[in-house]
This record gives sequence, structure tokens and C-alpha cells, in this order.
Amino acid sequence: MTHLHNLPLQDLRFYATAPYVCSYLSHKKARSQVVTPGYIIDRKLYSALVDQGFRRSGAFVYRPHCDHCHACVPVRVNVRHFSPNRSQKRAWARHAHMESRECDLVFREEHYRLYARYQQCRHLEGPVLQEGEEQYRHFLLQSSVTTRLVEFREEGQLRMVSVIDELDQGLSSVYTFYDPDLPGASLGTYSVLWQIREAAQRGLPWVYLGYWIAESRKMAYKIRFQPLERLKVGHWIPLRPEN
Repeated sequence: MTHLHNLPLQDLRFYATAPYVCSYLSHKKARSQVVTPGYIIDRKLYSALVDQGFRRSGAFVYRPHCDHCHACVPVRVNVRHFSPNRSQKRAWARHAHMESRECDLVFREEHYRLYARYQQCRHLEGPVLQEGEEQYRHFLLQSSVTTRLVEFREEGQLRMVSVIDELDQGLSSVYTFYDPDLPGASLGTYSVLWQIREAAQRGLPWVYLGYWIAESRKMAYKIRFQPLERLKVGHWIPLRPEN
């Protein structure tokens, strides 16, 4: 494991954001530790940062830095020893016929329309909030590292888009959005399984899934991809459902 004091940029600096409403636990306030803007975060540096619990949102690299909460737990799947459960096997069988294609990391109206539908159906409570094209571009299409944008189609119909960062030691799942109205679908599960398979085919040991939050319905599902590891006090250790 690479520690922060061994990173290529010896003078790397961070700042803490002001408190804001947590996106996953609405009754809590959150803060983030962000790499100071202006640094060029290349693949080698970003790989080391991800191994220390950082994530990327567009050009910003951050990790949770909350005052009185440690609910966000960095997790990664052990690709070599991963074994799908029954539900995951069904999800794979349900969607394995979809065609995947890697696209340039550029704006496409079709992708954005699917993203907007997904946001409205899955991630917004109360009145519908249009985040807009500019936010979409900043969030998913800005990157200084090696990033893949993969679209999945079923009989020509766009069903899902995954944005994935390539790391020295694995793949990092940035964001996936999909058709929220497809009956009987398990597209979110399938996207993780697809990334695990991709990592295995490339001989990469880890798929980083961001943060597991036990109290959040949106984030708790990650515990089902076993064996899973969590970052705790600078070390990756097993995270099992009973923990």
C-alpha cells in the first residue's frame, strides 16, 4: 500500500470543505477533504490516492472528512476470490446478452437523457430537480486520469452507461446510470459484475466501489459483493455481512 507521504507530489496539499447536507444521510452534515485544485492528478497519483480512500468527482479528488460521523467506508472487491451469489448469477443471466461498447468521454444527448431519467427516478426526493447538462459534464466527463465510458445496449436500445477509472491496481467504479423503468431488471448489480469480470480479464486484483454506508439504502448493497475489503486506519481488512 502506498501512503500519502510516499506519493509522487511531496507537497500535495488538501483543504476541508464547509459542512453541507449529506447526500446519503439527510439528517447529518458532511464535510470533504479535497486535493487542492491546480495539481495534476495523473493515473499513478490517483491510484495511490484511491488506495487511501479518495474518490473522484469530475476534476475534484476527495474523501469524507466529517466531524462526528464515520459512516462512509471505502470498499473494494477482491477480484481473484470473488464468487457470485444466486441473486448475482440471476442478474448476470438476465442481462449478459447486452452489447457493451466503449465510447469517447464526450457529451452525448442520448446518454444525458438517460442520466436525467435515472436521477429523477432514483436519486431525487420531493420536487424534481433538473441538475442540467453543465453539471453532468463536470461530474462525469471531466477527467485527468484514464477513464472509460462504456454503454450497454439491448437490441439497439440504450440501457446503461458506466464510467470507470483505470488504476494501476484495479478499476474504480465512478458512476453508473441506467434505465429505471425496465421491468425485472438488475442493471446495477450487472454493472458491478461486468466490472469485476473486466478486472479479472486484465489481471487486476481490485474493483473499488467507493463508499459503503450501512444506513443508506442506496449504498448498503455493496456488502453483497464478497469477498469485500474495507479501509480502516490505513489498512484494508475483510468486511463481511455480519460485521
